[in-house]
Amino acid sequence: MIKKLAIVSAMTLSLSACDQNEVGDVSLGIFTTKDIKIEVLTDPVVTGVTCHISNVEANLDFADPSDMGISCRQTGEITPDMIAQIDKSKSGEVVFKKSKSVLFKTLKIRRIYDEGSQTLLYLSYSTKEIEGSYKHSLSTVPLWGTKAYKTPEQIAADKAVAQTNS
Repeated sequence: MIKKLAIVSAMTLSLSACDQNEVGDVSLGIFTTKDIKIEVLTDPVVTGVTCHISNVEANLDFADPSDMGISCRQTGEITPDMIAQIDKSKSGEVVFKKSKSVLFKTLKIRRIYDEGSQTLLYLSYSTKEIEGSYKHSLSTVPLWGTKAYKTPEQIAADKAVAQTNS
């Protein structure tokens, strides 16, 4: 009995934790069980970036629609140390994910760094093809005006140091 209570308590806590990032909930009408949920996400590494993600949740359905939107902005300090810690590969890294169905559909947010323009890209996408398309949305956060931004002279100096060390 105590074991069952512990499991139910853990499940309740995990479900309530899912809602802690929710900042908006818009009903799509009186005759539907679908709502637009808006969640806030602070990048776990680049903590000066906040993203708002909107997506439709279909209560009582086995899968939520794949449509989503994302908007990210600088809301705090972005430092060179933060940028040094991120994955700089072309595919970047997943910073957030959320199940959207019982059939393996997931909403993911991936951070990609565009070194040439010194911009962070945040791509939201569905991992399951819907009507011949993978749904996705993109938002960008330029480093211009932050401590992490490098002038052309700093970039040239970094390249010279890298060549000297290799």
